Amino acid sequence: MIQIFFHSAALSEQRAQRCKKKSDFMKLKNPLGKRSTSAFQMIILSFLGIILIGTFLLLLPFATREGNTTTFSDALFTSVSATCVTGLVVKDTATHWTVFGQAVILLLIQIGGMGVITISVGLVQFTGKKIGLRERSTIQESVSAHQLGGIVRFTSFIIRTILIIEFIGALLLLPAFCKEFGVVGIWYALFHSVSAFCNAGFDLMGIRENFSSLVSFADNAYVNIIIMLLIITGGIGFMTWQDVKEHKFHFRKYTLQSKIIIIVSTILILIPAVYFFFFEYSDVPMGNRIIYSFFQSVTTRTAGFNTTNLDAMSDSGKVLMTALMLVGGSPGSTAGGMKTTTVAVLFLAAITVFRRKNDVECFRRRLPEDVVRSSGAIFFIYMALFITSGAVISMIEGLPIIECLFETGSAIGTVGLTLGITTSLSLASKIILMFLMFFGRLGGLTMIYAALPSGSTDAAKMPLEKITVG
Repeated sequence: MIQIFFHSAALSEQRAQRCKKKSDFMKLKNPLGKRSTSAFQMIILSFLGIILIGTFLLLLPFATREGNTTTFSDALFTSVSATCVTGLVVKDTATHWTVFGQAVILLLIQIGGMGVITISVGLVQFTGKKIGLRERSTIQESVSAHQLGGIVRFTSFIIRTILIIEFIGALLLLPAFCKEFGVVGIWYALFHSVSAFCNAGFDLMGIRENFSSLVSFADNAYVNIIIMLLIITGGIGFMTWQDVKEHKFHFRKYTLQSKIIIIVSTILILIPAVYFFFFEYSDVPMGNRIIYSFFQSVTTRTAGFNTTNLDAMSDSGKVLMTALMLVGGSPGSTAGGMKTTTVAVLFLAAITVFRRKNDVECFRRRLPEDVVRSSGAIFFIYMALFITSGAVISMIEGLPIIECLFETGSAIGTVGLTLGITTSLSLASKIILMFLMFFGRLGGLTMIYAALPSGSTDAAKMPLEKITVG
């Protein structure tokens, strides 16, 4: 009996030693004491890795044209802007970078538009390897999918659709660009198709005039329409594509999210276009006036191309453009910003309060309370960063606050439009813009969830006490 007792004690001690060694190993493996990296952290680390790789590729001597030099800060800014599909630049893409440098930028745009995780899944599937539960969870967060089931198949659908649309866009742009630039127009058509679909705003029109964007094609209705269609398609979100694929034009069968996205996107295109038509382009001939107005409305929210001089806009026009840039595109799309659904939920919540109802409803469906709370939190974070960053840049640079707010709105909305101050900013201001671009592309909640531990599951509640608001 005594022998059995000592033998059991010895076994228990051995097990304890093994457990201690395993625990020590886990701590060494992850100094933070966490067993694994969360999906949100994986997404952030993936984007940071791509940005750093892109930076070093842009620093290579053959990435820039002869006589041009690129500092680390300028290469980093360009890499962040491309990966976060923003379009703010400190060096003209056409005249500063070689074809290799432009190809690096285009690849960064494509990765940023698709999402690092999405491309990684595509490569894993190509090699025939299996994708585990953890990877599937990360993919779900990356593409803003509602459920885990069928996520790999959905990712394959995303990659195929993106490549097909970009290829069709390049073919459609080919005649116009080849007519203008000859054989090099093939490269221009591909570059601008990818840039437009990914809502990036990078262009190669600097060969005519530095930082000119698509001004030389302002009167070309064909190019304007193709670019607008690519921008809209890229900005409505992957989940909406799937609804369109499955239900075609049967709008009633769409999910609530797709219905909201389509309606809000339509409103945010039409109403600003009417404003631009009557107040900003009133002296332009009718045909061009319509194209100018719609293009400005579409590109302001997500893309960052411009066909007219933004400095000539009135202050009211600049304020409207800044608001549109903050809204951005839709969840699970190539665009950034607060997202159309966030604005829609806040509007519906306000209507609910006005009508003195308890639940936020839309299309005979009730929205969860956590969605309403998240929308309020996202709005607060974006507005706080947008205003604070604009004020800080204004103080650092000594520039008018409206110009600085336009710049920070463009950065956090990952739009890329500028009033021409980006190239003259100091390093401190550029760092602020880089952070805003990174934040705007990944999304506010992704950044916060990655930084903070998960909430407590304690069911205990504090005593209730009311306060007066409004």
